[in-house]
Amino acid sequence: MPGPCPPPPERAAEVRRAFAEEARRERPDLAALCLLVGAAADVTLDEAGCDAAQMELDRLAGTVPFRPGAPAAWAAALRRVLGERGGFHGTPGEYRRLESSLLHEVLRRRRGLPILLSVVWLEVARRAGAPVHGVALPGHFVVGFGAGEERVLVDPFDGGRVLSGADAELLVAGATGGSLEPSMLTPADPLEVVARILNNIRAWTTTRPERSDVALWAVELSLSLPSHPARLRYDRAQLLVQRGDFVTGATELEAYADVVAAVDGGAAERVRRQALAARARLN
Repeated sequence: MPGPCPPPPERAAEVRRAFAEEARRERPDLAALCLLVGAAADVTLDEAGCDAAQMELDRLAGTVPFRPGAPAAWAAALRRVLGERGGFHGTPGEYRRLESSLLHEVLRRRRGLPILLSVVWLEVARRAGAPVHGVALPGHFVVGFGAGEERVLVDPFDGGRVLSGADAELLVAGATGGSLEPSMLTPADPLEVVARILNNIRAWTTTRPERSDVALWAVELSLSLPSHPARLRYDRAQLLVQRGDFVTGATELEAYADVVAAVDGGAAERVRRQALAARARLN
């Protein structure tokens, strides 16, 4: 079954502009950013569809009991609403689906990657008034309620299972082979969450060369974030060449080489040769 199809160029440019504008707000809206990622991926997701997804998050929040109490009580309440009654959880097969990284599809299917299921939990809990934050553990995003000794970590991918300290250690060890560091528990801000989602989407395309269209819009949205690695400019140029836009790709490779030349002359020269090779493909 084919995956979502990106919108035509004019609509895609409109989505990128809206995404960049939202990302530069003083307080970016996580749900809005995730839905704009969805609009970049799926031609069928229009403004009305984004509004419907926001309303579904509002509806779910309205089913959470009023101020359950301590962080553990909030975690239990959200587990009942989302994990048990809502049926939100993950499966191993989600890692093979682009839809698992798109918020509107996760709301429809009740399935997704850990980070997208966590976005659902974060947005529903926030609307309900919970003291909630995202926790970007290596390889597995989770959700935290409260702070300090009262903080409770839950795993939305596992239906909202409460994680002990040992559970969190195992997740980190499984992803990195290392230990859980205190810095890994720092609350993730919306732009960090969205950058990680876009990285996941780009990783999904690495074994699917036929989906260079997805890789291109994902890297272009990443470049719209206020802070991003310079290397993304090189990646975009390479994708343009791969997709047959040799002139634009070569021009961007040359611009990237100019930036790199200040720190690594050898690398800059290699990139310039790639630009020449791209232009030669026009002959």
